Amino acid sequence: MFTNLNMGPKKRPRLLGELDDLSHTRVSSSEFKYRKGSEIFGQAEPADYIYQVIEGAVRTHKLLSDGRRQIGAFHLPGDIFGLENGDRHRFTAEAVVDTTVRLIKRKSLEREAKNDPAMVRSLLTMTTDNLQHVENHLLLLGRQTAQERVGAFLLEMRGRQTSADVISLPMSRLDIADYLGLTLETVSRVLSKFQRKGYLRFSDRRQRQFVVLNAAGLVLARAHR
Repeated sequence: MFTNLNMGPKKRPRLLGELDDLSHTRVSSSEFKYRKGSEIFGQAEPADYIYQVIEGAVRTHKLLSDGRRQIGAFHLPGDIFGLENGDRHRFTAEAVVDTTVRLIKRKSLEREAKNDPAMVRSLLTMTTDNLQHVENHLLLLGRQTAQERVGAFLLEMRGRQTSADVISLPMSRLDIADYLGLTLETVSRVLSKFQRKGYLRFSDRRQRQFVVLNAAGLVLARAHR
């Protein structure tokens, strides 16, 4: 379920970062709000748009042959997703919570990029950032212990938050498990271990917010088996 939030053709897009440089009148864009759990696009669907999270969070995932779900990335406000090398999406994208997303027509960008070197550079930067995330995720999945993976994930999320010590997680522990290639029970056990060791403290009843008490401890958890 989604809602079109555009009030009229002259409404200015609320784009961020790289996409803000591309938000001129010749580029076609729209803003939509997706309810929690709604699909934004499906695997193998035409990749006609590039997306940016304005508010909320998005997960991209693929179902494996045995029915398991592998989450490839979590996209937070300002993040760009759906930028493909081919003509179709390789993953499914869903709203983790109620989420507002800006959609920009891919053909509009490609058309304008032919005459705008700055836009070409912006598109190249976005592509490079996405590739770097894929490489980092592959390294994460290659770690040999659950503790290393969870520690690395917390440090990744910490680096993407505006607050230096508070980690707000819109995703569930099951989402985290499917991102790290672990079971739900293992993720919960490692987080409890980090709490006992004094590395972090839960700051809400749902345990979706963590106060980092010892970042060095998480670094050591990431570096040592």
